[in-house]
Amino acid sequence: MSQYAQVSGQLAEPPSGTQPSGMRPESSILSAGQPGPESEPAHGMAPDPAPAPDTVEAASGGLLSGSPPESRWRVLLVDDEATQRLIMARLLRRAGYEVEMAADGRQALAMLESGDFQLMITDWEMPEMDGVALCSALRSLRRQPYIYTVLLTARDSIENVVTGLSSGADDYLTKPVVEAELMARLNTGKRIVTLERSLRLVNEENRQLSVTDPLTGVHNRRHLMEQLPRAIEHAARYHRPLAAIMCDVDHFKNINDTYGHQCGDEVLKAVAQRLRSGIRAVDWLIRYGGEEFVVVLTETNISGAAVAAENLRERLAAEPFVSSCGKLAVTASFGVSGWHGEVSSDASLDGLMAHCDMAVYDSKNSGRNRVSVAPLD
Repeated sequence: MSQYAQVSGQLAEPPSGTQPSGMRPESSILSAGQPGPESEPAHGMAPDPAPAPDTVEAASGGLLSGSPPESRWRVLLVDDEATQRLIMARLLRRAGYEVEMAADGRQALAMLESGDFQLMITDWEMPEMDGVALCSALRSLRRQPYIYTVLLTARDSIENVVTGLSSGADDYLTKPVVEAELMARLNTGKRIVTLERSLRLVNEENRQLSVTDPLTGVHNRRHLMEQLPRAIEHAARYHRPLAAIMCDVDHFKNINDTYGHQCGDEVLKAVAQRLRSGIRAVDWLIRYGGEEFVVVLTETNISGAAVAAENLRERLAAEPFVSSCGKLAVTASFGVSGWHGEVSSDASLDGLMAHCDMAVYDSKNSGRNRVSVAPLD
């Protein structure tokens, strides 16, 4: 028996808005001072009825997988003039868009932070926060996913166009706006948003692949090397417990030599599944290399980790693994390391993994299929 404490045997548990009928299409809209047939509540905003939850969820899924039906595109319309908002909203709904409205930039910014919009149309001149300031604030949020923004204004000089686009607007239209031109530009925005979201999805899939073991589907060593130092630093800073378990499948070389590597791969996948089913959702399971796995347990001291390791050992040894080569009895040797109390300020990934590794060797040297503990304090 080495200097590391050994644990054997069982451990004690420590609907969209309605559309008026008979409406004549407007060929141009949002000209200054244009009267409207409809009125609005005194607070200056007439929001659409909230869409059903399944509609919103379907819209999100559709945008990530391709271009959704037009009825699922949500537009935030921002204008301080109530009549202009209502005319524009009616036109957009008739074209199949879901519309929500805001009376100024501050109100719009709050809605953008909490809502899922793909497009925004905003006037330039508004109280509280104008359209240019709104576009700048939106881009500074660096939120995902991207919102395509069209800035409307009566200002038509080149200097104003440059100012508007430089603030973060994607497009710029001068009043009075022609309906056909607005719809064409919104279609351009839809293409750009669809491409951006598709690219974002591909990038996220690639990121997941880069930190996932292709054989077992659990996290790979790269994920451990990226995330464990942050977890250790966080635990040390906020005086939180942390521990790790290393698991090495016993006699795995014999399995490969006797039954072949395909059968060995089946065993590794089955071991990963059984380990994953025995840990909490907040714990990380990593294929460390070959037949070695690591479990990182947050908010857990070394005593709790030893109990968890014993439970995992029993789970693996409880019944044979079913494979194409028949039923195989598989066990593993476990090494646990961490801190009884607070994580020290000089703690490191290398130190934690080295102690786990030494504890695994202690388990193997003591007969395998057991748990050994190597504390760091």
